[in-house]
Amino acid sequence: MSEGENRPAFRYKSAEIAVAALFFLLGAVVVWDSVRLGARWAEDGPQAGYVPFYIGLIVCLASAVNLVLAVMSKRDGDKTFVQVGQLKLVLTVLIPSAIYVALVGWTGIYIASAVFVAFFMRWLGKYPWWQVAAVSIGNSVAFFLIFEIWFKVPLPKGPFEALLGLN
Repeated sequence: MSEGENRPAFRYKSAEIAVAALFFLLGAVVVWDSVRLGARWAEDGPQAGYVPFYIGLIVCLASAVNLVLAVMSKRDGDKTFVQVGQLKLVLTVLIPSAIYVALVGWTGIYIASAVFVAFFMRWLGKYPWWQVAAVSIGNSVAFFLIFEIWFKVPLPKGPFEALLGLN
């Protein structure tokens, strides 16, 4: 790794602050949606958002405490949480995985999976195109046979499967 790869991307303190803030935001969304659904005790019992409201509230309170503790903490403030090189390795897998998940809704799981496997084989593995095509297509065909035909478990399909009449 080069010298720039070893420099800190995040320190412990900033990571703790970011995680506490994200969990607070998640809890706030739960509280907000629970109020929208109804978070009171009705004549016939609790409304749909009653229990999630209190869980979201607990998450918000715990996150607020963690946020205050992280901001005020002097311990491990300068200690490296993750280096730039390490973060790049994580993002190398995380970003394509997020794109894959987004593609499943538009293209179906079989096309998205073939593209995902092909991308990683070619980009990271540097495999020849014939092996990339054989494995990525073979993988999707095998999963189609296993799930759709043998186990009768329908997986998300896209326009290509509809064109082939596989919906």
